[in-house]
Amino acid sequence: MSANLNAKKQVVEEIKEKLSKAQSAVIVDYKGLTVEQADKLRKSMREAGVEYKVYKNTLVRLAVKDSEFEGLTENLTGTNAIAFGYEDPVTPAKILNDFAKESKALTLKAGVVEGQYYGAGTIQEIADIPSRDVLLAKLLGSIKSPLSNFAYLIQAMIDKNEGQEA
Repeated sequence: MSANLNAKKQVVEEIKEKLSKAQSAVIVDYKGLTVEQADKLRKSMREAGVEYKVYKNTLVRLAVKDSEFEGLTENLTGTNAIAFGYEDPVTPAKILNDFAKESKALTLKAGVVEGQYYGAGTIQEIADIPSRDVLLAKLLGSIKSPLSNFAYLIQAMIDKNEGQEA
């Protein structure tokens, strides 16, 4: 009995440690996923730097108690997995949302992104937000475009003047 209790305490500590490092955590119901689908999902998560694990609901409840992730407690029923986002807080939601579109067996339940709890609908909306890199590229493109056009205009004026002088 004592060994089992110690094992459970270790798992709770493991979850707490992962949450302390995570910028986000998303809970999904994975009931009905095939082994092949689950492997594909885990592979895409790993490649994106996201950790995807299945834990007992009671152990997750103990781990999130009195933390910014406590809001997830109400969603801890049934077959759940949790995705921890360490680098980009939106990545777990994006990957899970995209996968849920392919496989109706996976259902987004809720998540915490940068300390804020969100229900399933809002997590799906967050998943549709372009990544930080994409937003930065768009911003730089919108800044660069007028400057490039201005440079082309100046060059065209110089070329025209040089042509008239010749």
